[in-house]
Amino acid sequence: MVKFNTLLVRGGRPDDNSTGAVNVPIYNSSTFRYPKLGSDVKWDYERSGNPTRDAVEEVCAELENGDRGFAFSSGMAAIHAALALFKPGDHIIIGDNIYGGTFRLVNDFLKPRGLEFTEVDTQNVDAVAAAFKPNTKGVYFEPVTNPLLKVSSVKQIAKVAHQHDALVVVDNTFLTPYLQKPLDLGADVVLHSATKYLGGHSDFTAGMIVTKTKELSDRVYAVQNTIGAVLAPQEANLLRRGIQTLNLRMDRHIQNAEKIIAYLESNPKVSRIYYPTADKSSQDYKIINDEAEGAGGVLSFEIKDGLDAAKFVNSLQLIILAVSLGAAESLVEVPAFMSHFEIPKPERLKMGIKDELIRLSVGLEDADDLIADLDQAFDKI
Repeated sequence: MVKFNTLLVRGGRPDDNSTGAVNVPIYNSSTFRYPKLGSDVKWDYERSGNPTRDAVEEVCAELENGDRGFAFSSGMAAIHAALALFKPGDHIIIGDNIYGGTFRLVNDFLKPRGLEFTEVDTQNVDAVAAAFKPNTKGVYFEPVTNPLLKVSSVKQIAKVAHQHDALVVVDNTFLTPYLQKPLDLGADVVLHSATKYLGGHSDFTAGMIVTKTKELSDRVYAVQNTIGAVLAPQEANLLRRGIQTLNLRMDRHIQNAEKIIAYLESNPKVSRIYYPTADKSSQDYKIINDEAEGAGGVLSFEIKDGLDAAKFVNSLQLIILAVSLGAAESLVEVPAFMSHFEIPKPERLKMGIKDELIRLSVGLEDADDLIADLDQAFDKI
């Protein structure tokens, strides 16, 4: 078995052509020929399978040490598919600090259709254990939350959940398999918004699910094939190409993030910094060091009360004001008014997302240039 960095470049490459091409071809075909009536064929219709999509699904399964991968047209399509494993009447324990789109899916779509949810602080394993009911079938959470970067233990939650025969579904977009492999830590399903770090270039949307067992693979495939939100061949190829440089990009994201944190720690206009390794006495630091190889390239910080977050982000010249994260370029947002605007303000404040909170997805630029841009924006508030 080759090592992880080699898998990034060489994984998921079936020898399916006679041309000698070193990359998997982009198969722009919605349908595939049967040799004869009744033939048992691997591909018949693009929604059910495509060689280009299969290749990137295979490499993701290899990277996660899973049974099978499934590529979707967006991160939300992958989240929907994972939660579609449950049926009306099932109870799911869910993290109380989740992506705003997941919050909307749960509250506006799934709850009215008969699924039950209990929101808990998944960093508190006792609270997770106390939330189980006779009909609890799953636990869904983000090991590193967005945008407060709180860290939950996959190991501990999986141990509790499996005592109740419940599935553990993990959205690991922030860490990627380069920094953490949730299936190895006890999770049953891991998913990603592959739009973010896996793709890495802000040029397509995608989602990825990897399952631990064949039984779960069969169930997820049934959902994928039935609902049909699959990743198209062109985007599957872009995702494959992005994955090849994941290790190099993540190392640079983390290096730049650490330099920016050092700058923010000395800035008198910053009241708090959110990053798993910023406070070495924190539970976040302990868990991330035990269960991951790094903390990723996203950080958040609060400016002091009375300072204008809108004026700050509008003053940035190099760092781009935009939603999303994990891209080559640095992106900044104010979660209260952008990524988490769907969450009612009382709920948002309860989660700790204040109007003064700013999230920064640190890109691959020179860290000195990013710090200079932040510095001149601070001068304006």
